[in-house]
Amino acid sequence: MAEDRKEQLNDLAERLKQAESYLQLDTKRKELDSLDEATSQPGFWDDTSKAQELSRQASVLRNALAQYEKAESLLADAQAAYELEMDEDALQSEAELDLLLSEIELSSWFDGEYDHGDAIVSVNPGQGGLEAQDWAHMLYKMYLRYAQGKKFKVEVLDVPSGDVVGIDSATFIVSGPDAYGLLRAESGTHRLVRISPTDEKKRRHTTFAGVEVLPVLPDDLEVQINDGDLRIDVFRSSGPGGQSVNTTDSAVRITHIPTGTVVSCQNEKSQLQNKESAMKILRSRLFELERARREAEISALRGDRVEAAWGNQIRNYVLYPYQLIKDVRSGFETGNVTSVLEEGNLDPFIMAYHKWRLEQESNGN
Repeated sequence: MAEDRKEQLNDLAERLKQAESYLQLDTKRKELDSLDEATSQPGFWDDTSKAQELSRQASVLRNALAQYEKAESLLADAQAAYELEMDEDALQSEAELDLLLSEIELSSWFDGEYDHGDAIVSVNPGQGGLEAQDWAHMLYKMYLRYAQGKKFKVEVLDVPSGDVVGIDSATFIVSGPDAYGLLRAESGTHRLVRISPTDEKKRRHTTFAGVEVLPVLPDDLEVQINDGDLRIDVFRSSGPGGQSVNTTDSAVRITHIPTGTVVSCQNEKSQLQNKESAMKILRSRLFELERARREAEISALRGDRVEAAWGNQIRNYVLYPYQLIKDVRSGFETGNVTSVLEEGNLDPFIMAYHKWRLEQESNGN
């Protein structure tokens, strides 16, 4: 038993050593020093958008360095507890270190331009009528609990109620380290199988909901939007938001006529604030549409089959006749449906997805 414990500690120490290498800590410290120096200069906040972006970059670097320092401390605690034969303390430190190293390793896999930034998440009912609206609401609550568990900030922009149950859609911004990198694993179609709570005959139903995850773009990134291409409608807010929101025509719906993209926001009391939030989402959606168009053109030239995002089932949630949640991409599965749906424990699925993604990329798929 003692040898097993010693080997486990050695494995953790080796993982920490590898993390020191790929994190390039010296480079990060120099970058952070440079950013801190820039933020201390007079007039730094004269250009608000640039100042916010530099502050965000500094926060990402500071978080990465703090994570590594905490990992070093946990390893030292575990080693000391092992030497003193304080088994319970050693096990606790080892468990915390293992979890933290997994987070560090996962973050290192994020190589996309916006992976370390914030995410715009939209949940929409698919096929299934009232069932789909209820299913969309379940997913919405699952993501809120996931964000809460990660200590991420959530800004709810639009959650109109469903016809009888659930929600008609949900759009919210998740802010925190690697929020987009983590949550882009959730983009796609989610399938639910269960006994319908709205069916008097208690029959089994299959229903779908779509999840879209977009990066929050930097303010200085240019996305061409012509005012003449926009139709802006204002209306009375409904659903979550409180009575103070519902007393004026503060909700905003923006339609980008050339693409048919529609964005709405009604959670703020101010019409101006709702318009600003809606434009932020519109910029991200148009950016993704353009990126998808270019990737499709390249794939067509290469002769590759273009995979559509919507309609591709990424995960099955079976609640009857047995209980199982399985990701059809990575193959990861769990029978603890309560942990996922009610507690937001998505990290195992997200980690499994990114492992699968990297394997696919390394194989040229």
